[in-house]
Amino acid sequence: MQWEVRSIETVYTVYEATTILKRVIQSSPDLSQIFIRGEISNVSRPVSGHLYFTLKDDRARLRVVMFASRAKLLQFQMRDGMNIIVQGSIDVFERLGDYQFYAENAQPDGLGALYLAFEQLKERLDKEGLFSPQRKRPLPVYPKRIALVTSATGAAVRDMIITLSRRYPIARVYVIPVAVQGEDAPKQIAKGIELVDHYNLADVIIVGRGGGSLEELFAFNSEIVARAIAATQLPIISAVGHETDVTIADFVADVRAATPTAAAELVAPDIRELHSRIDMFEQSMQTRISMHIGRLQQRVDYLAEHRMLKDPMRMVSVLHERIDRLEPRLRLSLRDTVERGIKITTQLELRMARCSPNGQVSLMRVRLDTLQERQLRAIQKRLEIADQTINRLISSLELLSPLAVLKRGYAVTYRAAEHGVITSVGQVQPGESLHIKFIDGWLDCQVWGVYEDDETSK
Repeated sequence: MQWEVRSIETVYTVYEATTILKRVIQSSPDLSQIFIRGEISNVSRPVSGHLYFTLKDDRARLRVVMFASRAKLLQFQMRDGMNIIVQGSIDVFERLGDYQFYAENAQPDGLGALYLAFEQLKERLDKEGLFSPQRKRPLPVYPKRIALVTSATGAAVRDMIITLSRRYPIARVYVIPVAVQGEDAPKQIAKGIELVDHYNLADVIIVGRGGGSLEELFAFNSEIVARAIAATQLPIISAVGHETDVTIADFVADVRAATPTAAAELVAPDIRELHSRIDMFEQSMQTRISMHIGRLQQRVDYLAEHRMLKDPMRMVSVLHERIDRLEPRLRLSLRDTVERGIKITTQLELRMARCSPNGQVSLMRVRLDTLQERQLRAIQKRLEIADQTINRLISSLELLSPLAVLKRGYAVTYRAAEHGVITSVGQVQPGESLHIKFIDGWLDCQVWGVYEDDETSK
């Protein structure tokens, strides 16, 4: 088989061919800024932040790339098996010669992205414990300062101010104006909450807005607002939308109010009820005071009728008579007390005499002399026993001493050079010098001959 080459210019490099294909694809309007529906598989998000996944249906597959700058704007988390609609363009990746879809935006197919993001964030924060009843704080009964973190121009702030002014005009109301809708709204709401908490501007915070669609309530479903509510040290009421609207802020806040007006009613006691209670307390106090005064008056009347006040001189005479009767008894009692004291003192003196230190010292001296005498006798006895033992040992030593043997006429022979004892004739050679020890001195001798017992017998 022969190839027909018309011209060298018709031969392309791999890169040139890929570039031509890329240019053709990029110039095609059917492949630029299109929407593709499919099921997600093989989702991967490396540390770079880019999203890589495959979009498939029952007949084909398409590799998709979404760069980190676009991926971080997604309002939901991609998972395998999820059906989505992706917006973007098909292009060629020159290095591998593959074509793939470069996604710029995506949303769930058949389920709104905001609602999916709402459910995913709700599930994650619930697992972290931000919705736990144990962390909910009670509202103050009589707050002195109330902060409203909301739009300064909406109907919600107007309704809350009117309700607070009517129900509880003695409280100070601070309005922290923030955007409650739009891209910058979550940051402003979180900053407003942090401002009130940091400077302790209020005893309780109401954060909220009027009703709206899920998109309009997006700020109150954001993670930054939820964490700002959870981080504050002040109790917070969430008052977002109408009674049917439920947001992430409602779950995190200490108390959820159905509407902003309901939040104002929750946080502020009714001044008319307070006045009524004050009147009731005042009436109760007056009744108690009147009853107490009446009891005191009865006591005064009783004392006024006492005979001491009616005839004081007669009472003085009676008291003098009682004193005269009690005086002899008092004297007798004092005399008995003095006699008992003297008797007790005498007994104590006798006991002290028996326990006199001088007597104890004399007794101890006698005991000490007795002990010394016994000790001397014991020492003397032990010395006698020791002398007897020493004498026995000396006698034994004398019996074993070589000198005692020498006294009986024996002698000990030593080698002159080595001073060793000679015990056999076999240890001596003719001509050697020997020392012979007697009981009273030494002899220096020289051996002239050596004879064993057998030879001398011959």
